[in-house]
Amino acid sequence: MKILIIADEEEKILYDFFDKELVKGVDLIISCGDLKRYYLEYLETMINCPLIYVPGNHDDYAQNPPQGCIDIDDKIYDFRGLRILGLGGSMRYNDKPNMYTEEEMEKRIRRMKRSIVLHNGFDVLVTHAPARGYGDLEDLPHLGFECFNDLLNTWKPKYMLHGHVHKEYGGFKRSYDHPSGTRIYNGYGHMILEIGDHEHPAKGKTGSALYDLYVSIQSRGKHNA
Repeated sequence: MKILIIADEEEKILYDFFDKELVKGVDLIISCGDLKRYYLEYLETMINCPLIYVPGNHDDYAQNPPQGCIDIDDKIYDFRGLRILGLGGSMRYNDKPNMYTEEEMEKRIRRMKRSIVLHNGFDVLVTHAPARGYGDLEDLPHLGFECFNDLLNTWKPKYMLHGHVHKEYGGFKRSYDHPSGTRIYNGYGHMILEIGDHEHPAKGKTGSALYDLYVSIQSRGKHNA
């Protein structure tokens, strides 16, 4: 499957001068946060595929969620068998929404454990902030979360996607290889990621008896509707 990853900057090539060839064959759009609501709505409409997102620390989705788009914050979203876990927000440096201390982010992850176990893991972690030591900076606003490293080491997803650290900050690196085996990408601006069917379970074939049964019942319901 072909995935368009976006974060942090509304790019002219995807808005003012929309290039259809650039997004040809895209199956899914993933936003890693800090993008205007109208931009997400526009891309979801123009590309005509699902757009899922987590919040950054500079957007206002709580008051005005982007219409037609899917909030995956603190959820696991199953797209054709690809299990995608969302954890938005950044390190807390003031009292605005979508900011968390290390302890608060750890608590969010603990609350997700039951869902992760139910899905027998996840294939992609989508965040706004980076993992500590993998594309973050030393200043508090752009510091990564250490608990993301623990999450990757425990569940070993194929990919982690984030934003928050911009190219213009200096020392920008698009990708990292994590010791867990996870490939980490900074989605600043935009990038295309192609994920093969062999990189994730087929839909309803996760190995979790309860979740696979749920998917099977859902599928039969849609077929009979």
